[in-house]
Order: sequence, then C-alpha cells, then structure tokens
Amino acid sequence: SPERSDSSGFSIPPTAHPLSHPPRQPYKPQADTGRSLSVSAPQKQARTTARLYIPTLQPPIAAANIAKITHHEARTSLLGGQPLDHNYAPYPTTTYPPPYQPQPFDTQPGGYHHREGFPTTLPPVVRRPPRMYIPNTRWTWAFMLTAICQVGIALALESYVFSKFQNEIHFAAEGAGANETRTIPTFLAVFMFGYIYQLFLTWDALRMKNTIQVIGLVLYNIGILVYAAIQFDQIKDAADDLNTRRFIPKDFWEDVKPMLIALPVLMAVATVIFAFEAWKLYDEFAWTIYKRISADTRLKRRYLTYQIYIALLKFDFFFFLAFTVQFLVVVKNTKTVELILTAAALVITFFLLFLAAWWVRRESVAGMIGIIVVYFIALGYFLFKLIRMWVADANRQEDYKPARKSLTAFAILTILLLIITIVTACLCTHNFNKGLKPHVNDKIVQSDKTYNTEMPSLSGPAPSQRMEID
Repeated sequence: SPERSDSSGFSIPPTAHPLSHPPRQPYKPQADTGRSLSVSAPQKQARTTARLYIPTLQPPIAAANIAKITHHEARTSLLGGQPLDHNYAPYPTTTYPPPYQPQPFDTQPGGYHHREGFPTTLPPVVRRPPRMYIPNTRWTWAFMLTAICQVGIALALESYVFSKFQNEIHFAAEGAGANETRTIPTFLAVFMFGYIYQLFLTWDALRMKNTIQVIGLVLYNIGILVYAAIQFDQIKDAADDLNTRRFIPKDFWEDVKPMLIALPVLMAVATVIFAFEAWKLYDEFAWTIYKRISADTRLKRRYLTYQIYIALLKFDFFFFLAFTVQFLVVVKNTKTVELILTAAALVITFFLLFLAAWWVRRESVAGMIGIIVVYFIALGYFLFKLIRMWVADANRQEDYKPARKSLTAFAILTILLLIITIVTACLCTHNFNKGLKPHVNDKIVQSDKTYNTEMPSLSGPAPSQRMEID
C-alpha cells in the first residue's frame, strides 16, 4: 500500500502495521539518537520523505524509570524498586570429593555396575608372587602330577612290604644275629627316601626352570628302575635265608612278590611318560633361558655348564647317602673307627655339597679348587669300597653279601657321577669372570605370563626359541 501517516503525523512505511508500535510523541530528529532515511514513492504519488527511527547503543526511553546501580550494595529489586534484604540465610555449602584419578585395575564407570547401582570404582588388585612355587602351565602340571602319582603308588607298595615284614618276622631273629633282619628294612627305607627326594627334585627343577635337571630326572628314574630290579633279588635272598632258619613264614615271599614285581613295571611306565613330558618342557623352558641369557652363544654354553654342575650336585647327594646308609646298617663286622669315619664323612660331604653350589655362584676360584680336591678323595674312597667288596678275603666278602649287589650298583653310579662332576667343576672354574655371574645370581622368574607383552613378528618365519644344548 502507499505510504501513510498516523494521527500524530508520524510517517509509517508501507510494510509496517499500525499496532506494531505503541503511541509515542511526534518525532524530532536528533543527531545522537538516529538518522534520516529517504524513501522514494511511485511516480504516480508525490514524493515524500519518511523518517525512520534506527536505535543506537543508548538505552531506550523506558529505561529512565529504572534506578541506576552505583555499586553492589545499592541494588534495587527489578520488580518493585525496593532494596534487597541483606538478612538472608546463606546457601548451604557442599564439600565435593577430589576429581577422579584413574588407577590400574579399577572398574571403570558404566556397564553392569553402573546400571545396578554398585560402586564403580574398586581398589587396585595387588598381585603378590606366591611364597611357594606352583606349576602354572599344562606341561609343568603334567610333570608334577606324574611324579606325585609315581611316588604315591610306590610308597604304598613299599609300605605294604615293610609292614608285612615287621609283622611276620620272629622276635628271636634279631637276637640270633641274623643280618637279613636289617637288610630288608634298609632296602625299603632307601627306596622310599629315593622317591620322596625325587619329588623334591621335580618341584625344584620346575621352580628353577632347569632343563638339564628335568632331563636328569628321567635318568634318575632309570636308576631307580635298576635299583627296583636289584631290590627284588635282594629281598628274595633275604626271605629265603630267614625262611630256612624258621624266622619268617613260608608264605611271606608269596605275599610280597606281586608288589615287588609291580615296582619295576611302574618305574618303566613312569620313565616313558617322564621322557615325553621332559621333551615338552624343554621347548617351554627354552624361551625363559633365552630371555635370561640373551642370544650370546658362548654365554649360553657357560650357563648350560653351570646348570649341569648344579644338577649333578643334587643327584650326588642321594647316591652318597644311599651308599653310606647301606654300608653302615647292612654290612656287619665293621670296625668302630671305620664306622665313625664313615658317618663323619657323610656329614662333611653334605656340608661340602652346599659349599660347592655357593662357591660356583660366587665364582670363588680357591673354593672350587678345594672342592675338586674333595671330589678326588671321594672318588678314591668309592673305588676302594668297590674293589674291597669283591677282592677282599672270604670272611670280609661274607660280611658284604647281604647288600653286595645294591652296594655295587650304587658305587658304580656314584663313581660315574663323581667323574662327570669333576670335569664339570673344572669347566665352571674356567668360565669364571666371563659375564655369567649376574645371570646365576638373579631372582628366579616365577611366572611372566601375566605381564607378557611380546608381539610376534608379522613378516617372515618365526625365529626359533629353542636353546640348543649340544
């Protein structure tokens, strides 16, 4: 529509509505409150000039009724212009907890705990290594359980034979000087101790991750198998002699014979199982040895020599003990001086074996030279005993007769172990001060499965993790 004016004479543009603005005073142009705008009308009508009010940054006229705020204490109410009441109660203050700091092993907010209203932040789980080693892989458990089953069955069979003998032997046999009354209990005691000691060696080999000791346990089981076969013959001879002298019933041997036959069979089956599990453990422990020793071939050979030496010391302990106990208990007519020296040598030998392990870890040249001299003395002692059992006079050979076979077997095994121990001790002494000491004195790796972050190679064939022992 064309431009028109209201009753006050104020020009309204064609696009404005009369009700869109409240009534106001006639417009008086001011330089500081606005500026003029000329609007051209159509050529049919006269040209007029319409002045529009353009607001500026100054406050509007309606703001004149609002009290001016000079400072924060002179404020008035926006509704009634009344001063504020300063006697108000302050808002309660709330102490907020410190901001959440993520901790390891915390349960993060959200998920099941958040939906169910449970606490979503838990204290960190402290993982402490176990005080005693516990197998943590399939093949370590298999090796340990095989040893436990073998020991349990063998101890049950040996205990039955021992209790049968103690219940049926005549009380007059000991007074009559029958040496066979001590032969059978001694054989059984040595055999049972050998099984218990084997169980300890099994646990120790798994704890130390000693591949050489695991292989040595297979050979140890073969030695126990040989002793079980010899024990069968020795107990049969002792039972026949006691039966001839009416110190034991005739049916004693028939009762214990199945048990003594089952022992070698048990040893043979367990040896086969041990050999297979040792092969699996060899692959499993190779990575641990690689991480400890690195890829240095010469250093790995030195560490291998050290492991062989430590394993030999542990096996020497049993064979020294078994031979000496049988000699002290079974062989009769032994002079008092010889008995005292043998018993003292047994105690000293055990003490020296512990020192041998300590000296090789500390790389003490003087200590290793001293222990090698002791090995040569022990080698001469066992050679003397072995020759004396078969070359001595007829009376002395009769004293060795109840335990001659078992003593011969233990003497031969001990001599072989001593020769290997002497050679290995010399090699270990030669390897001193060549970088092996830090590796043999560090802490044992219990289990690195939880914190293992090794990533396999994505290109090319996987490198071999096997530690060659040849």
